[in-house]
Amino acid sequence: MPASRLHFVRHGEVFNPNGILYERLDGFPLSDRGHQMAKAAADELVEMGINPRSLIVSPLERTRQSAAPVAAAFGLDLKIDERIIESGNKLAGYPMGAKGILAKPSLAIHLLNPAKPSWGEPYKEIAGRMTAAALDGWNSVSSGDVVFVSHQLPIWMTYLSAQGLKLPHDPRNRRCSLSSITSFEVADGKLVPVDYREPGIKLLEQS
Repeated sequence: MPASRLHFVRHGEVFNPNGILYERLDGFPLSDRGHQMAKAAADELVEMGINPRSLIVSPLERTRQSAAPVAAAFGLDLKIDERIIESGNKLAGYPMGAKGILAKPSLAIHLLNPAKPSWGEPYKEIAGRMTAAALDGWNSVSSGDVVFVSHQLPIWMTYLSAQGLKLPHDPRNRRCSLSSITSFEVADGKLVPVDYREPGIKLLEQS
């Protein structure tokens, strides 16, 4: 028998005082509040009464740091899976939003097709690699749950794809806050969303 549920945890807040679009760049660890958020997510998983048998993590520093409290709470080792990494983005390294375009106007050419999106890894590819990693995780254990620690856009693509919804979207409408937990089951070989929690939201609201 495979896993019972899959739980996708988004990393906590990143230390980014200059507002850089960091994506897959190195040198962006969790902030102090981000570490607190990661602990809150681990505590929530414990309160949920889950029995995780595997902890699968994106290779980036912020996800490895966010996974550390989960590993400690359940006595698990981190298993790195490149497939659940943040999406690639041609605008990485520049300020977020209009400031980045003002800093380098030639970047505007990458904004021509939001539906693809033209500025980075296609949504369909993100959903495909994430779903494949999820199903492999589901089948990698004989019982219990599997916890993944990943990133906002990849988790959101997993959710939209599982729901059969269109992948192009307004980023402001993503239901995937920092240190949130999006849970799935698998039925007939397909992911089925079953739960969503935001244990870090109170910390996020603090000034």
